[in-house]
Amino acid sequence: MDKQDETIDVRVNNDACVECGGKDFQEETDGHFSCIDCGLVRDNTVFDYGPDWRKFNNGDGAENERHGPAKDIFQHDYGITTEIAPTRTDGAGATMTSTSNSRWNRLRRLDNKGRIRNATERNLVTALSELKRIASSMHFPKPVAQDAAYIYRKAVEQKLIRGRSIEGVVAASLYAACRMHNNPRTLDDIGKHSRTGRKEIGRTYRFLRRQLGLTIGLASPDEYIPRFCDQLQVGLKVQSQAQQILEEVGAEAMVSRGPTGIAAASIYLAGMLLDSTRTQREVAAVAGVTEVTIRNRFKELCDVLNLNPDNPKEALPQKED
Repeated sequence: MDKQDETIDVRVNNDACVECGGKDFQEETDGHFSCIDCGLVRDNTVFDYGPDWRKFNNGDGAENERHGPAKDIFQHDYGITTEIAPTRTDGAGATMTSTSNSRWNRLRRLDNKGRIRNATERNLVTALSELKRIASSMHFPKPVAQDAAYIYRKAVEQKLIRGRSIEGVVAASLYAACRMHNNPRTLDDIGKHSRTGRKEIGRTYRFLRRQLGLTIGLASPDEYIPRFCDQLQVGLKVQSQAQQILEEVGAEAMVSRGPTGIAAASIYLAGMLLDSTRTQREVAAVAGVTEVTIRNRFKELCDVLNLNPDNPKEALPQKED
């Protein structure tokens, strides 16, 4: 077959070749486009997440395995590029000399700089590293951390990071992910492991929820009771009694009240009913609320349940309508 009869897959693009000025590009098998005139490959980065398979047996392909790294949301480039790991030993396992160690660290720094192409990726490198640190220290399940990384990425795409600290947005993303997965964590819990305070976390969380349209329900007090009881070491009887108190009170009786304060007050009341009392200071420290909040919620619970606040074991006379 003559050369002039061969067909070439050509894609016409408005971007001219920087080498010869040609505008005709040929698509290669790896997804890149090369100039037909001079052969220069365009600098576009092609990510292939398709079903590219490789056979490792002589069968029908039932045990095929996909080659290449998996997509990782915790990497700023989704794990496409390689990363030089920190080490003090060479390939044979021997300890490297100071000269070799310095050269290795220098290569690591140059490699990290080369992987970051713009300010957005530089932001993601810092933010995702901070997110993994907090998630690890607080022992979050992997789905919670993944959703937090997704929320942060969406915030970056919509340019919601401007004027806000990276630590604050990361902490707010983690708090939102906890709420979505019904993983009861207070703002103080995340603030203890973050480099920012609860006020900034709460303010940023409300902003992200509004701008990203996150569907997050109201936190329920009974979600916090198991963790608070475990930290107070009051036993299962007090935990069951506290949950029963919340069931008798009902959600409508505590509208516009903070869930942590209600949960703490129910545990305090349950401890008094079962002679396993914890002080208001101890309960407040675990729940992250003030002692005044404990007292106010305690009195409200007693009023709804018709109990004497001075002696909850004593029921008050029924109120006349």
